[in-house]
Amino acid sequence: MEKKEKDFLAVGKIVNTHGIRGELRVIPMTSDVSRFDYLLYTWIRVDGRLQEFRVTQVRYHKQFVLVKLQGIDNMTDAEALKGCELLVDRQNARPLEEDEYFICDLIGMKVYEEDKLLGELTEVLETGSNDVYVVTGEDRKEVLIPALKWVVTQVDLENKRMQVKLPEGLLDEV
Repeated sequence: MEKKEKDFLAVGKIVNTHGIRGELRVIPMTSDVSRFDYLLYTWIRVDGRLQEFRVTQVRYHKQFVLVKLQGIDNMTDAEALKGCELLVDRQNARPLEEDEYFICDLIGMKVYEEDKLLGELTEVLETGSNDVYVVTGEDRKEVLIPALKWVVTQVDLENKRMQVKLPEGLLDEV
């Protein structure tokens, strides 16, 4: 059975090389950075095709994760992967808590307050205390919505629809 894009989750983005032996400098795209310690295999889209790589080493440097992949043995090989995302098989992803979602599943959702379409969820900002959903309306204006239980009242992954109850004054014009 061929794997499809939705079968994968991005856990990091390759932003550069590190050293001359093919190490990759990766910005983590996961709330649980320690998941890299248990990463045995990763998938990378290369020239439009998904390729599987064995992870041979992981270490941490500043805000980056340094990843060594089998078969990527020099700077030239590593440079060819710059800009690519490290993907993991969705079935091997860490289990989610209740009311927790993968960011890639939220992006593209239509966001409504009652029956009024506010726009499309285009980005998730991870602020530390709580995430903030960036919703872009048809007029290209952005609304920042705190990802709190009392604000986000319903998330329907199957229909790509989110229901919110905005805090008073959030949409008031300045």
